[in-house]
Amino acid sequence: MTAQTGTTTAARTARRVDAGVIQLTRRDIDGLLLCGEHYGAPYDLLAAALHVPPGRLPAIVRRWRRAGYAATGRLGPGPGWCWLTRDGMTATGLGFPALRPALGRLAHIRAVLAARLWLETGPGWASGQAWWHSERRLRADQPAVRHGGHVPDAEIHWPSIPGSRYAGQVWAVEAELTPKPIARTTRIMGGLLTTGQHTHVIYLVAPAALPVVTRAAGSLAPGEQPRVTVRELPPTAFLLEPPR
Repeated sequence: MTAQTGTTTAARTARRVDAGVIQLTRRDIDGLLLCGEHYGAPYDLLAAALHVPPGRLPAIVRRWRRAGYAATGRLGPGPGWCWLTRDGMTATGLGFPALRPALGRLAHIRAVLAARLWLETGPGWASGQAWWHSERRLRADQPAVRHGGHVPDAEIHWPSIPGSRYAGQVWAVEAELTPKPIARTTRIMGGLLTTGQHTHVIYLVAPAALPVVTRAAGSLAPGEQPRVTVRELPPTAFLLEPPR
């Protein structure tokens, strides 16, 4: 009788210890890592990344907030945003500063994430087991670049696996929303090609930036031009204009 009572008490204690603990799924972990790597994520693109209907996302991020891993809010026009707290950065192992996305960078953060999601649907991504190396990870890997030099918005790494068209390659990715002086664009483009780290450079650009980026690519040496691909950003990179 005493042993049975002790067992029952222990079970109740175990239940009390577990009460309120958020059990994270693989989808939760993927979403938290995405938010941390990209400085934050707007709700519509985060839902697309997690392959859930937009209406389900608020419940998902609520669980993250309850666990203390994420913060959310409206940072400007369009959907809400989600970003990691200090506890979220610790839990994911990313270790980046836990900061709310800067207002001046929201459009660029959105464009880079939209570019990632679009590229991940491309031919060969899944079969080639490609993976995305974010700007935040690149800056953490190369502390010296904080004092000069250009860091691409991301890299795509292609593992050396049999049958992959791009085995062993590393691509630099740039998302360009506004036109810059052509000399600067050409210098950045050429620098990415000559570091010896990048096999290819992918420029995904807004219509306003397309002429300058196209001219810069055309000014490269003939042997370098095939290593640069210029495409327009997917429509999801931009907020829809509200009806007037």
